[in-house]
Amino acid sequence: MPDEPVLTERRDGVLLITLNRPDARNAVNTALAEGIAGALDTLDADDDLSVGVLTGAGKGFSAGMDLKAFVTGERPWVGDRGFAGIVQRSARKPLIAAVEGFAMAGGLEIALACDLIVASREARLGIPEVKRSLVAAAGALRRLPQRVPLNVAMELALTGDPISAERGYELGLVNRVTEPGGAVDAALELAAAIARNGPLALDATKDVLYRQADWDEEQFWREQGTIVEPVLTSQDAREGAVAFSEKREPVWKGR
Repeated sequence: MPDEPVLTERRDGVLLITLNRPDARNAVNTALAEGIAGALDTLDADDDLSVGVLTGAGKGFSAGMDLKAFVTGERPWVGDRGFAGIVQRSARKPLIAAVEGFAMAGGLEIALACDLIVASREARLGIPEVKRSLVAAAGALRRLPQRVPLNVAMELALTGDPISAERGYELGLVNRVTEPGGAVDAALELAAAIARNGPLALDATKDVLYRQADWDEEQFWREQGTIVEPVLTSQDAREGAVAFSEKREPVWKGR
């Protein structure tokens, strides 16, 4: 496998992004963080790409920050994207984490920065920072309570104990569970289903879902209207209606 810390591969409108430090359990150093940020920049900028899938090479997704590199002075933060080049500003387009083996500490926080999680049933998910008198400060304390009940997020954060992907699925943290070795294929299948849809509609839908959390009822309808109106008057919206009436697949232009 090439020596680059992050590999990318295009697959019919989907960008497969692979963390490529298997010998270091895909721990995040500066090079890997910059590689993730660059891959997300590519995903968002390329009109031929609709969805991203983020996975890890080797036996697991990621073990979090590379502490050896950190001790030597490396700081794996990239501009306004933050830790690992993703946790403070993820992709604008839909992004799916495909988890095999483990997603621990900052590794789980990378997965949480994705919109959806597909995981092998044997994968372990956790934020064990408190066991080392550290804090899961790369997004888990914000995103976990948004995806699971607060008492569950509290237990995960305060005990540091991991859960299985199957338990994560029961809680709503994981979208799909696969047999070991099947996470990437299942994530690509899910990505393909998303990529078939209108890109403008995908952007607007994701935008509303994330931004509406602190809107009141009146603001929701006002802000949603502002975001959605350009989509409803787009060429793609007309194409979607015409394609439906003509019983054919639509051809999206992104405008």
